[in-house]
Amino acid sequence: MYCIDDEKFFCSTSLAMRYIGGKWKAVILIHLGRESRRYSELKKDIGLITERTLSLQLKELEADGLITRTVHTSKPPLMVTYGLTEFGRSLIPVLSAISQWGKVAAENESRIKILQ
Repeated sequence: MYCIDDEKFFCSTSLAMRYIGGKWKAVILIHLGRESRRYSELKKDIGLITERTLSLQLKELEADGLITRTVHTSKPPLMVTYGLTEFGRSLIPVLSAISQWGKVAAENESRIKILQ
């Protein structure tokens, strides 16, 4: 059994999903796996995510120690970038494997339509 902030997890899978579960966290992390990105770049890359959701997910990922938020200037306009921590980088092989599985599933599962 595992415990984080008084929340108990009965297996390592549920512990891992606490960090990457949900619709957008893994997507954000995989985009940051290539390089640090600005908020607007992430929004453009991901597309379907709302600004509110992106903002909330970035805050949660930062609080969980998976990403860092860096402010590069002290005068407006501020330039803020998000990048992976070492802890966050440790997820990239796992997320890449999930992504590859998704591609194979899309090719082999007749119910999945690949849209252009």
